[in-house]
Amino acid sequence: MDSATPAPRHVLLLGGTTEARALAGLLAEEPGLRVTSSLAGRVAAPRLPPGEVRTGGFGGVAGMTDWLRRHRVDALIDATHPFAETISSHAALAAAGAHVPLLALRRPGWAPGEGDDWHPVGSLDEAAAVLPELGRRVFLTTGRMGLAAFAALDRLWFLLRSVDPPESPAPRRLRTVLERGPFALEDERRLLAEHRIDVLVTKDSGGAATAPKLAAAREARIPVVVVRRPRAPEGVHAVADGAAALDWLRSLPR
Repeated sequence: MDSATPAPRHVLLLGGTTEARALAGLLAEEPGLRVTSSLAGRVAAPRLPPGEVRTGGFGGVAGMTDWLRRHRVDALIDATHPFAETISSHAALAAAGAHVPLLALRRPGWAPGEGDDWHPVGSLDEAAAVLPELGRRVFLTTGRMGLAAFAALDRLWFLLRSVDPPESPAPRRLRTVLERGPFALEDERRLLAEHRIDVLVTKDSGGAATAPKLAAAREARIPVVVVRRPRAPEGVHAVADGAAALDWLRSLPR
């Protein structure tokens, strides 16, 4: 590289979401940027984004801070799942420690509409506590981890949809469907009817890929237990889409 040519700015993108993959594609086409996407490694066959990819944890806040410094990261974008509370907290602390600008990319959450029967709760444990009052055949769409919260509900039957097989402990009466979104509304209607589902449990993940289940539940007049999102780390600027994230990067001083 010519000594007069500035080195590309290095962006670390904490990913694993649809939004992160789309943003990696945008950044890969942006002149003067080098993008490294970091994946947690919890999915057996993840969809890889464009650009460089690293997989696995950093070793806590200290490990991430060291990684930012050693790899001369100029900007950090947290585009992880809205419920990835630990990594988002670590990112905020590591960015502050390494003096690296930090942005959070967060898809908007869902909102109930006319005809919805939503029951907001603050955790999976709270979701499990209200379930017996709402139904007996549960469509569980909260992911393969955290099933321990429902393990004691022996009188309920669960249908779990997950990308990878579930982790133990899990409910005794459990059937698993291994599928990856997006999901069509007609397929969601068929699934609810086929398994005689009478209550849905979901996290407020937002996004269009898995939203049709909410429409199907509304049509079938099925109650929905919605786990609220954890609070984002204090003081972290957030945007809702990749275009805004790219604008933020362009606004940073060189």
